Amino acid sequence: MQQENQIPVVMAFAGNDPTGGAGIQADIETLASMGCHAAPVVTAVTVQDTQHVKEYHAVDSSLLIAQARAVLEDMPVAGFKIGMLGSVQNVEAIHTILRDYPQVPVVLDPVLASGAGDPLSDDALRDAMTTLLFPLTTVLTPNSLEARLLAPEADTLDACGQELLDLGCEFVLITGAHEATAEVQNRLYGNRRLLETFTWPRLANSYHGSGCTLASAIAGLLSQSREPFTAIYEAQEYTWETLQAGYRIGMGQHLPSRLYWVNQDTQ
Repeated sequence: MQQENQIPVVMAFAGNDPTGGAGIQADIETLASMGCHAAPVVTAVTVQDTQHVKEYHAVDSSLLIAQARAVLEDMPVAGFKIGMLGSVQNVEAIHTILRDYPQVPVVLDPVLASGAGDPLSDDALRDAMTTLLFPLTTVLTPNSLEARLLAPEADTLDACGQELLDLGCEFVLITGAHEATAEVQNRLYGNRRLLETFTWPRLANSYHGSGCTLASAIAGLLSQSREPFTAIYEAQEYTWETLQAGYRIGMGQHLPSRLYWVNQDTQ
């Protein structure tokens, strides 16, 4: 039985990144920072460093379902976060799970490529994602490059946002770090229109795991019954802070410091 004041549980579907910069570890650190308990379900095992994804292997969909069902039958899951999917079969498996929990908010980070541009999806996987998962998604969080791939008929980012809403997402947050603008502009769509443009100071570096961090933060806040607009704003604020405090310990991209607040508290 769920107890009063119980820590909210968020189930995170994602790949394992051995650098710890993205994927499951990013989800766990972010959800802990949001005051949540992460229930990680591994969708794929990757071989990567902070520069490139060298290879990946999707987890068998029956094992994915077994991981998720074991937790769902034991814990009161209050939010779902979806990242790297790995295969069409995994999309289908997650679809069957989400259908059984229609009241639980879903945040989907459509991971189509690594931060360095290494492909992590193909046309079949993208089609399955848009058909099976978008209609069940509360907040979709593509970057601008992903938005254009997912809405290829659209000629502007606003048109991309509208097309992604038409595919069934309740809210779409298109992040703008890849755009040639002085500041980063993240655009939120819902109710068939542009709701808000959030502007953030552009940082000098590129980051490995920023998308995972943002999506997990939104999921964590929604699991605490935050109103979506508030959750989306506060998650961006947290993510920007993790990037500002980020560090470079490999030979590639910087990593977000998702536990930056621990050091602040001890200073």
